[in-house]
Amino acid sequence: MTTNQQQHLEKINNIQEKLAKMWTEYWQHYSSISAWQFWIVLGIFILPLVILYFLIDRRKAFHLGFYGFNIHVWFHYIDTAGVYNGFWTYPYQFTTIIPVSFGLDASLIPVVFMLLYQWLIKNQKNYYFYTVTLCLFLAFIFKPLLEMLGFFQLHEGMTYIHLFVFYLVVMFLSRSITNIFLYFEKQK
Repeated sequence: MTTNQQQHLEKINNIQEKLAKMWTEYWQHYSSISAWQFWIVLGIFILPLVILYFLIDRRKAFHLGFYGFNIHVWFHYIDTAGVYNGFWTYPYQFTTIIPVSFGLDASLIPVVFMLLYQWLIKNQKNYYFYTVTLCLFLAFIFKPLLEMLGFFQLHEGMTYIHLFVFYLVVMFLSRSITNIFLYFEKQK
């Protein structure tokens, strides 16, 4: 590594450390346990997992869990990129370790998709019609509602149409990867 590269990297690291400290200060003042928003965000994380515990078809738990994990991973990657690049912000979080909405990324969104997917499998319904409908709801009703309530903010020319496209990407990737692994499983 050259000296210039090392200096540049150290500068970035120093800025990153300052930013992390700023997020912690912000969280302590506006988003900590004493704020009512903290409890909503925590509920967004815990409640879907409790619901999933009671509603998941245990005979297909691995299949559904793999699909839900795919939803979680891809949604988290896109969400992190959006926050990192300043396209959107989550003003309230229950931890400062992860700068995204952990409750949405790790619980609410994957659980909603998993329960819909479970219903679609059980009732042999069209995956694309229903999941695109869910994506429309999430992008054009749910996210605007979160924004109206102050739990989400769009920036930098980002629109709900962009969010809809991101949801579609997550939906298609997750289904495709799940289908590939189901194919592999049947090949043995």
